[in-house]
Amino acid sequence: MHAAGHGHGHGSTSSTERRPGENKGFVEEMRFVAMKLHTREQAPKEGEKKAEKVPEQKPMAQWQPTKEGYLNFLVESKAVYDAMEAIVASNADPMYKAFIDCGLERSEALEKDIEWFRETLEMEVPEAKGAGKEYAEFLKNLAKESPPRFLCHFYNVYFAHSAGGKMIGRKVSEMILDGKELEFYVWNKNGGLEKSLAEVKEKLNEAAEKWSREEKDVCLEETSKSFQLSGALLRLIA
Repeated sequence: MHAAGHGHGHGSTSSTERRPGENKGFVEEMRFVAMKLHTREQAPKEGEKKAEKVPEQKPMAQWQPTKEGYLNFLVESKAVYDAMEAIVASNADPMYKAFIDCGLERSEALEKDIEWFRETLEMEVPEAKGAGKEYAEFLKNLAKESPPRFLCHFYNVYFAHSAGGKMIGRKVSEMILDGKELEFYVWNKNGGLEKSLAEVKEKLNEAAEKWSREEKDVCLEETSKSFQLSGALLRLIA
């Protein structure tokens, strides 16, 4: 998973100049921009961002997660995934239809995990009213306003959770939950995680083929905002 990033406008790039990764399809362009916003520790080969003194950029060994903080993170994360699932199902834009039941959905899994905290650990479940709720509201407005910008968040949230997010989940579980594997990190639908990721990547590339270069750049420029909002969620754990 990733942390807050800084803006990186494409003002100096002419419309004829090729973007990094462009020859492999638009998802590769998005991946390239996202990797640049990782620190060296998060992405040893491609990370370029200078590490800041914020919790989610500390080495995991220095994290001090609590069960309360982790439960809060799951509740706020559910608000974001609920919003994304509702948006693609809403027909707010015809291109969202391709992403219904894509196999990466996390709301149902989060529901089970939150219930586990309530029943097994007998913890009181808080209401989503922080970083996740804010991110969800932001996405609902953005989805009507700019599909390319919304799909940037869609890509970054789902793909980061399936990579760095999965690793963080495993580590935090070892630290505070005796290694219990949460449903949030298990993908069973549509033939599993790898197949779903490949299919979603293909659909994102297809959607972007209909965009102008300007729309593609607007999508890429939204990456730092998605890192900033996801970073605020991660801070709830650390």
